[in-house]
Amino acid sequence: MIGSYVAVGDSFTEGVGDPGPDGQFVGWADRFAVLLADRRPEGDFTYTNLAVRGKLLDQIVADQVPKAVELAPDLVSLCAGGNDIIRPGTDPDDVAERFERAVADLTSVAGNVMVTTGFDTRGVPLLKHLRGKVATYNGHVRAIADRYGCPVLDLWSLKTVQDRRAWDDDRLHLSPEGHTRVALRAGQMLGMEVPADPDQPWPPLPPRGTLEVRRDDIQWAREHLVPWIGRRLRGESSGDCVVAKGSLSPDDIRERIAQAV
Repeated sequence: MIGSYVAVGDSFTEGVGDPGPDGQFVGWADRFAVLLADRRPEGDFTYTNLAVRGKLLDQIVADQVPKAVELAPDLVSLCAGGNDIIRPGTDPDDVAERFERAVADLTSVAGNVMVTTGFDTRGVPLLKHLRGKVATYNGHVRAIADRYGCPVLDLWSLKTVQDRRAWDDDRLHLSPEGHTRVALRAGQMLGMEVPADPDQPWPPLPPRGTLEVRRDDIQWAREHLVPWIGRRLRGESSGDCVVAKGSLSPDDIRERIAQAV
């Protein structure tokens, strides 16, 4: 019976791709927090989301981990290192060493630290060439989890998020349905009864012609790829002016989810 939960990470945990009615993102961690709160008496659950999009591992360790340590919750979810891995020249072995130090700090105070693997990127146009690098980092994450007794939210094995409907238009972040399936898998991983099966197959899609696929690719490149490359060239981050959501009420999250549907 988890009474307090803190989410630490980057855009994935902030919830980018899953917008609420007020423009602020919801995301898998907020949805997972609601599943946890549903198992507690009314008002007997606290949740804090410290994640900020675009953050590298060292920034997460410096800005978010100390706050999570101070809160000393029953559960911390840690998803970090992905933005490091996709940068040219980074070494997944080095990133994993720094990730392990963060896990050590968190496990010293938190009841449980749930770590997260990276997705299988074979279907992501911008990242499919990094599949081996992501797999290497995932192997380190699983080994670290074994050493510290951490539950693992294994996103690589969640095959249903390889459907294009699980992803936002930018093809880098999950859609609301994709975030929902990750939240359900997180609940399953902790042995909870969840309201739906994250592995439930998607309804069949009508076939797309070559012209339609090409048109979608051109639109994606214009609206998402070019701006993404531009930020990298300018040394900018999508999270430079973003403040973490902080403490959130499960009731407020439920209301925002309902309004966004």
